[in-house]
Amino acid sequence: MQITRQADYAVRAVLHLAKMDNGTRAATSRIAEEQKIPPSFLAKIVSQLSVAGVVQTSRGARGGVSLARDPSEINLLEVIEAIDGPIMLNECVIDRSVCTSGDTCPVHGIWRDAQSDLVERLTKTHFGMLAVEKNGKKPS
Repeated sequence: MQITRQADYAVRAVLHLAKMDNGTRAATSRIAEEQKIPPSFLAKIVSQLSVAGVVQTSRGARGGVSLARDPSEINLLEVIEAIDGPIMLNECVIDRSVCTSGDTCPVHGIWRDAQSDLVERLTKTHFGMLAVEKNGKKPS
């Protein structure tokens, strides 16, 4: 499984915002430049993250993008699914009826458990954790 480039950019943009002081807005042009994200692509990503309630946007001279909630309340799964939709290692995990082997499939349990482990890990990993440097302090 591989997340899309768009989801990777979304994670980088949210992490960029998480490293800023709470409530501080950043211009999308600055995020795009510092995170090496094509500006037109970032605009679409920010729109999707806004609809998902991850970021908030404001227009105007003092406008920009900021996190809609504290970084510790936003997890990796939420950001990835806002862009790529639900995580799915194999469609049979969601709908067992699509499996041609039915109830006798020897790998169904592996897919189900692996997906569950991944979702749990991404859910437990929040941007408050990711924004903290190894020495325990937020970057300036």
